[in-house]
Amino acid sequence: MTLGIIGGTGLYDLGTQDWEEVTTDTPFGPVTAWVGEIGGRQAVFLPRHGRDHSLPPHLVNYRGNLSALQALGCDRLIATNAVGGLDPSLPVGALCLAVQFLDFTCVRPRTLYEPDAAVQHVDMTEPYCPELRETLRQAGEALGLGPLREVVYVCTEGPRFETAAEIQMFGRLGGQVVGMTGVPEVVFAREAGICYASLCLITNPGAGLVPDHKLTGGEVTELMEQRKGDLLQVLEEMARRLCDDTTCACGARS
Repeated sequence: MTLGIIGGTGLYDLGTQDWEEVTTDTPFGPVTAWVGEIGGRQAVFLPRHGRDHSLPPHLVNYRGNLSALQALGCDRLIATNAVGGLDPSLPVGALCLAVQFLDFTCVRPRTLYEPDAAVQHVDMTEPYCPELRETLRQAGEALGLGPLREVVYVCTEGPRFETAAEIQMFGRLGGQVVGMTGVPEVVFAREAGICYASLCLITNPGAGLVPDHKLTGGEVTELMEQRKGDLLQVLEEMARRLCDDTTCACGARS
C-alpha cells in the first residue's frame, strides 16, 4: 500500500531531504512528485501548486496529478487544504475534516473519463473515505490537536476570494469552510478508485464575517507556516496508524 499526500498552500515539502524526485508521463502531461517514507510507510508527495507555488487554483493540473499518483501505485490519498471559515464555531487555526462538498467551480475539467474513455457514472454519496477520516481523527486526538470536526467544504473557482454575499449564501446552503482546490480533486480520486480524505486548516474568516477584515494571501500562507509542524505530525501519525486492508467502498463504480 502506497500513501499519496497532496500538499496544499504552505506545504511544499515534508521536511525531508532524502525523497527521490520522479516525473511521470500522463495523458494530461508530465507530473513531478517525490517518493519516500512517512511514518514507516511508502509514500508519494505531490505539492499541488508546485514547490514554488507557481500554479493558482484554477490552473492546477488536477487530472494529471491524480493520474500520476495512480500510476505510482497510490491507493490512499490525503490532501491538505487551506480554507476560510464560514461556521462561527470553527475558529481560525482549527483543523477539520471534509465530509461533503458543494461545487461552485465553473471552468475546470469535470472527469478523467475523456476524451476516449467509455461513459462512467461514479457514486459520490460519500465523497471522502470514512476509514481515512477516522484514522486522521484518531491521529489528531492522539497528538492533542483534536477534536477534528467534520465539515462541508465549499469549492470556488478562484483565484479571487469570495464576496461577502457569496459567503452568506454558502453558509445558508450548509457550507462550513470554503477553499479553491478540493474539487475536482476529490472527484478524480474517486474515479481513479483511490481512497481520499481532506485535512483542512482554517486560515482566515470568510469575507464579511469579521468587520473591516481584508482577506489577503499573506495571512493564509502565514498561518499555514505557523501550523506546518502540526500538519506534518498528523500526517506521520496517521501513516503509522493506517491498516493495510480496507473495507470501504471508495473504489466501487456504478
